[in-house]
Amino acid sequence: MSHAIQAAEVLRVVPSDIRDALRRGWNDFRRAPLVGIGFALVYVLGGWIIVLATTVEGQLWWILPAAAGFPILGPFVAVGLYEVSRRLETGAPLSLQGVLGVVLREKDRQIPSIAAVIVVFFLFWNFLAHTIFALFLGTSTLTNVMSSLGVFATPQGLAMLAVGTAVGAVFAAVLFSLSVVSLPLLLDREVDFVTAMMTSLDVVRQSPVVMLGWGAAIAAMLFVAMLPGFLGLLIVLPVLGHASWHLYRAAVSWDAA
Repeated sequence: MSHAIQAAEVLRVVPSDIRDALRRGWNDFRRAPLVGIGFALVYVLGGWIIVLATTVEGQLWWILPAAAGFPILGPFVAVGLYEVSRRLETGAPLSLQGVLGVVLREKDRQIPSIAAVIVVFFLFWNFLAHTIFALFLGTSTLTNVMSSLGVFATPQGLAMLAVGTAVGAVFAAVLFSLSVVSLPLLLDREVDFVTAMMTSLDVVRQSPVVMLGWGAAIAAMLFVAMLPGFLGLLIVLPVLGHASWHLYRAAVSWDAA
């Protein structure tokens, strides 16, 4: 599956590459829909568990930051989708058992290390979400914010939303830059996770407007897909996972090595 370590050449990404990656991602999903839905279902169930746990605790307010932060784990879940696209691309046999076998073998390589980085980002974002809420609305502790939504229209509420959005955007941009290419690269090549993240960062540096636009498009599609009880992720997540593989192939070349 993987190749020996080589030097990568980072290519400039143009808008047509994004369109082509989405088209190829949709085609991959159509060719292996059950595998894609199977991987996405795990993600959907995770979203339901977060909402259920939050609801049972009576802290409905925290559904919003939890649901917003949960897609941070998406790239790791998508490793199986990358493998599906890789097999379709190379003509290798495609079976759920074979794909799962590859994903399980990744535990002995570099992907768990970068997954740990992603989890740290996820946990730290949730910590910051609590902190920002406490800083701006800590004096309203006796107010049920879910039944008194007007608190968000106050100066403190608006300031909290503005700061929270800005901080969240910075976190999302940094994590996206480090992971947009690194996970499919780690699946494809024998490199360490730091090299993979630096290569991913180089891809964003090479084409910042296009790549950050791609990140914004991913965030928008995932947000819309989560609205109907996370069910939209059953289609959107596999398509984006497959598309991410094809964008990696367009952004990183090994031919010159």
